[in-house]
Amino acid sequence: MADPFPLSRWERRFDRAAELIPYFCLGISTIISLTTPDRPGGTALVTLALASVALVWLVSRTLLPGRWRQRRGVNAGYFIGVLATAAVLALHDPVFTIYTISGFFLAFLFAPSRWTFVAVAVTSLVLYGTVLDWSQVSVQIVLFHVAIVIVQTFSIGGGHIAAIKIDERQRRYRKALDDLETAMKENADLHAQLTTQAHEAGVLDERQRMAREIHDTLAQGLMGIITQLQAAKRAGDVSDHVDVALSLARDSLSEARRSVQALRPRELEVAQLPDALSAMARRWAEGSGIDLRFEVTGESVPLSSAIEVTLFRVAQEALTNVAKHARASRAGLTLSYAGDVVLLDIRDDGDGISGVGGVGGIDGENGKGRGFGLNSMRQRVRGVGGTLEIESTPGEGTAVSASVPALQAAQK
Repeated sequence: MADPFPLSRWERRFDRAAELIPYFCLGISTIISLTTPDRPGGTALVTLALASVALVWLVSRTLLPGRWRQRRGVNAGYFIGVLATAAVLALHDPVFTIYTISGFFLAFLFAPSRWTFVAVAVTSLVLYGTVLDWSQVSVQIVLFHVAIVIVQTFSIGGGHIAAIKIDERQRRYRKALDDLETAMKENADLHAQLTTQAHEAGVLDERQRMAREIHDTLAQGLMGIITQLQAAKRAGDVSDHVDVALSLARDSLSEARRSVQALRPRELEVAQLPDALSAMARRWAEGSGIDLRFEVTGESVPLSSAIEVTLFRVAQEALTNVAKHARASRAGLTLSYAGDVVLLDIRDDGDGISGVGGVGGIDGENGKGRGFGLNSMRQRVRGVGGTLEIESTPGEGTAVSASVPALQAAQK
């Protein structure tokens, strides 16, 4: 099974260095022993033979399969063999005490269990047992070395275990960071998916609404016209039937216009509101020849379909009025995300609108001839829980400001 907390590159290098320490200690001890002057004859051959046995034992563990090297019994046998060869070498030449010290490093093979303390204690006993002159040992010397063994056991063994625990904690921390980063990425992907689904749901809702509108108004109106025309064809006096048919036709035409105006704009089918407004504003400026500045303030969020359609249609109609009636040279379009509300401002430096003193609206004759009209804009904005304000002074331009709640698409 894969390690849930894999070692870092630095940790793997450190563990590898710890495994090489016995080789280093054995090599240093052998070189010092062989280069020591005034050695008895034949001693060098014995040193080489014993060192060779120790080296073979060290290498033997590396030849074992990886799963065997993780077994505690195998490591215990390997550790005992290292200390045994170290003890023989140290008794042969005290300089091999250096090699015996490597037992402290090999104690990590048992960490973080209590056998780490046992390994350190045994290493200390072998270390001092091979260097003491037992013919001159006193009680004080024995107690002194026992105290050293105890201190070494708890300090070195505790250090091994503490290092292992710290290492595990760091690996858990790294894994937690990796998991958090993965979760954040998945959350971002999920948020994007939900936004797309909400956008698609808004499109579907709009299509279903239009289907109901056509069925409940246009289809029934056309059916009524057909019925009246068929009745007129059978009757002698057709005037009444024609009048009714004309009335139904006018009503159906009005419903058709209203339904077309309520359709979700094509720009919003392929983009969010800021991009849709930007594209529309660019085309409007090119077509009208009026300098138009478009800007977005605040952090944009995906809005519900009804809110986006309302703001887009208000901007579209307001700019249409500017092009047709204002005789302006400059205009501005600003979309502002302000927390719980979204603001849309359209302003121009044109002739202004007569009949509007400060904040108000166009009523009566002044509102006619402007297509969907300023009053209809106000009704559309009110339909989504917002407000529309119009400020205009003749000769000083007009400002149209719509404020609607920032209902996000994901809340649908």
